Amino acid sequence: MTIISSKAILSFDPKDYTNKHKTQSSWKKILLANLDGDFCEYYAWFIKKRFNLTLNTPLRKAHLTIVNDRSLDIKNWEKIKKEWEGKEIDISFDTDIRTNGEYWWLRADSNDARSLRSLLSLNPDPFFNFHITIGFPNEKNIDHSHYILKTIKYHDEYDLRARTEVFK
Repeated sequence: MTIISSKAILSFDPKDYTNKHKTQSSWKKILLANLDGDFCEYYAWFIKKRFNLTLNTPLRKAHLTIVNDRSLDIKNWEKIKKEWEGKEIDISFDTDIRTNGEYWWLRADSNDARSLRSLLSLNPDPFFNFHITIGFPNEKNIDHSHYILKTIKYHDEYDLRARTEVFK
C-alpha cells in the first residue's frame, strides 16, 4: 500500500449535475474537496491496461465527498461555508484500487475533512468512508467489471495492490 498526499479545494453547495441532486437539494447539503488535474483518468488508465475495462469519469470529476447529509442534521452551515469556501485542505489516499463491480475507487482520508464535519455537528467519520471515485463502467461493460471482481476474489487479490506484476 502506498499513501499519497495531495491538496484539494473546498466547494460548498456545488452545481447540480444530476437529477438526483436536483431533487434532493432542498433537504440535503453537499461539501466536496475537488482535486485538480486528470486524477480519475490516470487511475482509469491502469484499469484499462490491466483488465481492458473502460470507465466513465465521475460527473463531478475527482473529488472527496465530505458532506452529503440532511440539512436538519447540520449546524453552522452558512458560517462554516463563509469561512471555508474555496480554501485548500490536505487529503491522503492509498493507491490500492478498489471495486464492487459497479464503481472503482481509492480509499482516502483527511483530518481537515473530519474537522469540518465536526464543526458542522456531524460524525467525523461519514457513513460511507472517505474515498475518491475513479469511475464506473457503462451498461455495455458492467458484466465485464463484475467478472473482473469475481476473478480477483477467486484469486484472493481483492485489494488490487498496485504492484508491478498486477499492472503489467
